[in-house]
Amino acid sequence: MEVQRPGRVNILLHLIGVAILKLLGWKVEGGPPDVPKVVVIVAPHTSNWDYPLALFISYYFRIKAAWFGKAEIFKWPLIGWFFPKTGGIPVYRDRPQGLVEQLVNVFNERDEIMLVLAPEGTRARMPHWHSGFYKIALQAKVPICLGYLDFKRKAGGFGPLYYPTGSLEEDLEYIRKFYAAVTPRHPDQVGPITFKDGDMA
Repeated sequence: MEVQRPGRVNILLHLIGVAILKLLGWKVEGGPPDVPKVVVIVAPHTSNWDYPLALFISYYFRIKAAWFGKAEIFKWPLIGWFFPKTGGIPVYRDRPQGLVEQLVNVFNERDEIMLVLAPEGTRARMPHWHSGFYKIALQAKVPICLGYLDFKRKAGGFGPLYYPTGSLEEDLEYIRKFYAAVTPRHPDQVGPITFKDGDMA
C-alpha cells in the first residue's frame, strides 16, 4: 500500500474555509489533537451539510486529513489520481486482510496520520454505530478524538482525546456523554451509540 506523507492544505484553501464559515455564521472550537497519530470521528451525522462543514473546518486549521475509500474509485478516469492528493487511502476488498487490518497497517507504516470518519456511515438513523474506528484505535494503539458539529450553537471542531481501554461499555459511555450535549441538524435521525451485537467478537 502506497504511503502518503501528511501535509497541510495551502493558504488559499485556508482562506476559503475561514471565509465560508464566517459567511455561514459558524464558529470553530478546540484545536487539532497534538499527537502524531489519531482516529477522529465526526458525529452525529444526520445531514448533507456535515461533510462540507467538516471540510471547511479542516481548511480553517490547514489540515489535510486522511480518509479511506474502495480501491476502485482511485482508478476512475480523470479524477482517480486526485483522491490520494486529498488524503485518500484505498482499501481492497479482495485482500485477505479486512478493512480494519489494512488501516492498522497504514497507521504502523506512517509517522503521522489523522484518519477522519463518520462512525454512523450514513445520514439515516442507524440502530448502531460501525465499530471500525474503535477497532483501528485499539489495534494501532492510538487515541480517538471526538469531532463534532453542533447545529444549535453553530459550532464545530475537535473535542477531547480518548484513549480506548478495551472495556467496551466504559469506552462507549464516555463517548455517549460527550455527544449528548451536541445537537445535530436532524436530532430525530440520531441513533444509539452502541455497536452491533457480536461485532466485537
